[in-house]
Amino acid sequence: MTIREYIQSEKNRIFDDWESLIRIPSVSCEAEHKNDMLRCAEQWRTLLLRYGAQRAELMASDGNPMVFAEYRCGNPNAKTVLVYGHYDVMPVAPLELWKSEPFEPSVRNGRLYARGADDDKGQSLIQALAFEYLVKRGEMPCNVKFILEGEEEIGSPSLDAFIRTHKELLSSDIILVSDTSMVGKQTPSITTGLRGLAYWEVEVTGPNRDLHSGHFGGAVANPINTLCSMLSRVIDSDGRITIPGFYDDVLPIPEAEREMIRHIPFSEEEYMQAIGVQALQGETGYSTLERNSCRPSFDICGIWGGYTGEGSKTVLPSKAYAKVSCRLVANQDHEKVSRAFADYMQQIAPKSVQVRVTPMHGGQGYVCPIDLPAYKAAEKGFEVAFGKKPLAARRGGSIPIIAMFEQVLQRKTILMGFGLESNAIHSPNENMDLEVFENGIVAVVEFYKAYSQIND
Repeated sequence: MTIREYIQSEKNRIFDDWESLIRIPSVSCEAEHKNDMLRCAEQWRTLLLRYGAQRAELMASDGNPMVFAEYRCGNPNAKTVLVYGHYDVMPVAPLELWKSEPFEPSVRNGRLYARGADDDKGQSLIQALAFEYLVKRGEMPCNVKFILEGEEEIGSPSLDAFIRTHKELLSSDIILVSDTSMVGKQTPSITTGLRGLAYWEVEVTGPNRDLHSGHFGGAVANPINTLCSMLSRVIDSDGRITIPGFYDDVLPIPEAEREMIRHIPFSEEEYMQAIGVQALQGETGYSTLERNSCRPSFDICGIWGGYTGEGSKTVLPSKAYAKVSCRLVANQDHEKVSRAFADYMQQIAPKSVQVRVTPMHGGQGYVCPIDLPAYKAAEKGFEVAFGKKPLAARRGGSIPIIAMFEQVLQRKTILMGFGLESNAIHSPNENMDLEVFENGIVAVVEFYKAYSQIND
């Protein structure tokens, strides 16, 4: 029985399993759902045992429990795959925008609608069902471990300590994650890079109190003017970041990957129309898709100070503030960049003000080489499942846990994500395309077959 025949024959049971997870409102950021977190973890343990894991248990962390499961295929030379996922979901508000109950699955238009249908219960189930098919048929060629956490949507605060404590338990040859998206349903892709992040609050202080702008304007530095002037110097006319040493660790985009990016279906006209702008800008020498995924960026996320109430008040403010961030690329260290930015702000600050830079948070970027053997296996899986070779596509966002895995477990991660932009994760009417769901199971099955044959 082929994997597609198996999916069809088990269709009702697969939906039952999927819905059993979705119906548990495992919202990690809301204290009222604390018991639901435990219920969902226990349901995952039950399913993984039924799917063929020889061991599945709930393990304590500093927060919600981790679900760990393991299967050993019996071949002493077999590769070991660690599958990561998360069982917590985002809140459902605003509830009035949902067309069906968020925790009561509804199938319509070839999609299953519910909170967690994609992120990450649906995508994690893709991994689990591929595992089940191979194990039940006696064809699983790899050792497999599962780790499912319940705090991803709140920043995975317990994961770092957990994986450091259980490094040996989680040892593997490669890590497999289904928690990302594809370029499109007709354009399968594998996420090969994620940007890192550095975030700060900047405070500029001038006089010791707010002053009358008529009496003091033109003679005393205005902190808002000064802050704007300083931040405007962080990006030059070519769109490059001027922080000293900022590009020292930035790796060039491999030409093979740039060629793949050029083949991603993308219309700048539609892109501009969708966000309501008449022109784009960025670093000279790079395309829009390269700028928002493969290259670093600097943004002022918020700026305030002085009088912002109704009417007018002629005030020269004592203080001005800004929240600023850098998206970083692989090989850039967010702590090093954080220190460099703070030093730069002090360097360019005039003597007429005092500047304080407070680091807020950060995370490392990640890149997966497209010549990695496990990537080639994933590529083969997508090609069989979707009928065409997947594109390699870096993403502009950040998933700090992926870099954490590489740092602590010393292993690369393959991001076999099957989401679509239309799946509305984190939003009302989250959904999963049922055809993509099936193709995802096929792709993971084929990954295991191909990966087990690779000598690396």
